[in-house]
Amino acid sequence: MSLPPVLPAAQCRYDAVALGEVMLRLDPGATRIRAARSFDVWEGGGEYNVARALSRTFGHRTAVLTALVDNEVGRLLESLIMAGGVDPSWIRWRDFDGTGTATRNALNFTERGFGVRGALGVSDRGHSAASQLGPADFDLEELFGVRGVRWLHTGGIFAGLSASASACAGAAMERARAAGAVVSVDLNFRPSLFRGDGGAERARATFHGLAGGADVLVGGFQDFADRLGVHAPDAAAPEAERFAAVAELLMERYPRLRVVASTVRRATSASVNDWGARAYARGGGYAESRVFRDLAIFDRVGGGDGFVAGFAHAVLDGGDLQTALEYGAAHGALAMTTPGDGSMASLAEVRSLAADAGHGESR
Repeated sequence: MSLPPVLPAAQCRYDAVALGEVMLRLDPGATRIRAARSFDVWEGGGEYNVARALSRTFGHRTAVLTALVDNEVGRLLESLIMAGGVDPSWIRWRDFDGTGTATRNALNFTERGFGVRGALGVSDRGHSAASQLGPADFDLEELFGVRGVRWLHTGGIFAGLSASASACAGAAMERARAAGAVVSVDLNFRPSLFRGDGGAERARATFHGLAGGADVLVGGFQDFADRLGVHAPDAAAPEAERFAAVAELLMERYPRLRVVASTVRRATSASVNDWGARAYARGGGYAESRVFRDLAIFDRVGGGDGFVAGFAHAVLDGGDLQTALEYGAAHGALAMTTPGDGSMASLAEVRSLAADAGHGESR
């Protein structure tokens, strides 16, 4: 089996860079959005969360490619990004028009859920600065060709914001691969981004482009079927066999793919889940992580991003597929035990939890 090769750290300015929208998350805590009188604030975003965890938990050098409006909310987001250990120097700042009519910073109101009440997100992101990004907004040659990046992460949330954001993701992935960086893509799908006439066709085109540019593709059976049109040949086969079959079909369709990975979540309630992960590497390597049975969930948002960060860390650190899965599953589990999108786990905690699965640490 074959994991993607990783550039030496000494040759690169950054270990990982995330391309995506960073939103201000407003968290009502234990109550509901409709009943809240105060909110905690965090920064978050499906792509950014990976870079933050790689920096704060795993000690890697990371940056975020995004855009913000230059007002007090944008500067609050910048300070939160800096506190997360992520280099903000690649943020593209947009002028504030006084009302946010032309461009604005994105907000995300998020309930954690509890018991029979599921988590709930209410996004307020229309005309956001990040949605207006395009291929010409970043000096990709300077970033990947001169400074050097070992890993680029992006995904379906950012690419789904607009046609220009999708083009921006495509250009960044192409330049990153040409420079030798590993490219990971999370097929996160938000129906709200694809409503209206032509939405289904735009979603298929967007996700096809993402899959075609990825080395590591993260998603589930529904993502592969609904967005990429790839179905398991035998629907009655065991899940492991179906996953391996789908991964092989994806690799036939997208020749650049090296790894297909998926988190596995079975929810008893919003507060109790079984949690694990599986992956298939080109050349026939299938692996499953330890399954965390009846995992107590404090805040499920960011669990999948936590998996990607742990997986990427292990690969960057020279680990094999099994080790990457154990680190990803362990870190994702820990990320869901604390509030907010961002991980509060320590590397020692991740190592300990991953080692409990009976597999060696990455070296």
